[in-house]
Amino acid sequence: MKTEKFTVAGDKVLSQIKELIREGNIHRVRLVHEGRPIIDIPLSIGAPAAAVGILAAPLLAAIGAFAALVTECTIEVEKMDNTPPRETDLS
Repeated sequence: MKTEKFTVAGDKVLSQIKELIREGNIHRVRLVHEGRPIIDIPLSIGAPAAAVGILAAPLLAAIGAFAALVTECTIEVEKMDNTPPRETDLS
């Protein structure tokens, strides 16, 4: 598995996590603030993105509430090895 890290502004956390879930091939998403893990979301490999989104709706609402309170946080993503790494600058 590959681990990727994104540092994003608080107002972009929820949209970035939703985009990552839609992309698929993600094993786990972690939300880290000031070096401490806040939320750890395990995702089933191969599960349809829509189903994952529906099941995770309450969790995504909690993430949105948290993101509204912070200026910046880090999203750590564990992907399967066959997924090419993303290079994204969200500054």
